[in-house]
Amino acid sequence: MTDTLTTTQPLSMTLPTYADRPAPTRPRGVRRVLYDSGYALSAFVLAVPAFVVVVTNLALGIGLAILIGGVLLLWVAVMVARGFARFERMRLRGMLGKPAETPAYLCPKPEAGFWRKVLLPLRDAQSWLDVLWSVLGLITGTIAFSLAVAWWAAAAGGLSYWFWQRWIPEDSDGTTGLADLLGLGEGRHDEIVLNLVVGGIALVTLPLVVRLAAATHGGLAHLLLSSRAELQHEVRRVEGGRDAARTAEAVSLRRLERDIHDGPQQRLVRLQMDLGRIKKQLAEDPALASRTVDEAMLQARETVDELRSLSRGIAPPLLVDRGLSAALGELTVRSEVPVEATVEVPDALPPHVETAVYFVVAEALTNIAKHSGATRVSVGVWMESGGVEVRVEDDGVGGAHLAKGSGLAGLQQRVIAADGRLEVTSPEGGPTVVNAWIPVGGP
Repeated sequence: MTDTLTTTQPLSMTLPTYADRPAPTRPRGVRRVLYDSGYALSAFVLAVPAFVVVVTNLALGIGLAILIGGVLLLWVAVMVARGFARFERMRLRGMLGKPAETPAYLCPKPEAGFWRKVLLPLRDAQSWLDVLWSVLGLITGTIAFSLAVAWWAAAAGGLSYWFWQRWIPEDSDGTTGLADLLGLGEGRHDEIVLNLVVGGIALVTLPLVVRLAAATHGGLAHLLLSSRAELQHEVRRVEGGRDAARTAEAVSLRRLERDIHDGPQQRLVRLQMDLGRIKKQLAEDPALASRTVDEAMLQARETVDELRSLSRGIAPPLLVDRGLSAALGELTVRSEVPVEATVEVPDALPPHVETAVYFVVAEALTNIAKHSGATRVSVGVWMESGGVEVRVEDDGVGGAHLAKGSGLAGLQQRVIAADGRLEVTSPEGGPTVVNAWIPVGGP
């Protein structure tokens, strides 16, 4: 079930799709065939020197490992393999359009000594994967090169046989052509027809074959050279989300402690003093005691209101009781700036997703009321790409930035803790647009 909340104010907007990180462009059509062919044909050309240099230095280094020169030869093999691996990742991105990320290598500090600079790369797991690639790449490179050459030769030779066959001498020693061997006829005409058929089949299947050849070589390259980088990126993302969650929690606790100390705690102290005054005044001046009771009741009501306001910063009761749509509806009603809101989300969302979405909207509206000078705000919340997309736009003066510490930095920490993304676009003069995406799967 999907709830739709609409608060009408005079502002219309089109909700765009959240922009993901740009990925390498994959070639299409004829360009893809040419790029795949170029990648497959050049694979063997690059694999041969990589294999020769790396294996030669590796073999000599292992054989002379007890000597200083052997260690240096191993270091040369590793560094050469790194260089070929780096170039291969560039080919994967440029020719196949694959997002081949570069892993984080173990690199010595500039002030490190000579032997530390030599030995540290030998302890790096990715360096040995690069060495393994230099060895196995010759096998897949040979396969890719052979397939590409065979199919291009069959296509080009078969389709052009009718033209260049005239320079082939007539059989004078009793040899027969391919058509005769297959029992399909004799003579030049039958040979031309057969070669045209073979060339046509090769041309039709050429895109599939060169794609297979490129995928064979590129798949192994991506597995050995970039899969570890993706794992490292995932680990950094999880660690960043964990640190962001800790930071957001610490900041929230400090703010809550400060707000309680400056607000409800002071009012409760005053209420305690008023109750002591009332106890004395009941015997001396009942009328004055009655007025003091009224003041104490006002203090108690204001304390309760402040506590309710603070509780909204932890877990808004309406969000817990009635869900995200109702809680966002209350935010738009309480907003000091007129809001047009469109909320289209399922009833059942993970609690951490609902909380993150709520605080994105709440913090954005608070910042707009305090700093933007806006007269209109639009809020959009909808499902997008396996998560919840949030967009808040105002017509204020702009100039908002995550680094300015206006609450957006803390909001970014909260979004990252939910494994999401936050973007703020706010040129001078406006408008300001806050985009957030929180995955439903979440951490």
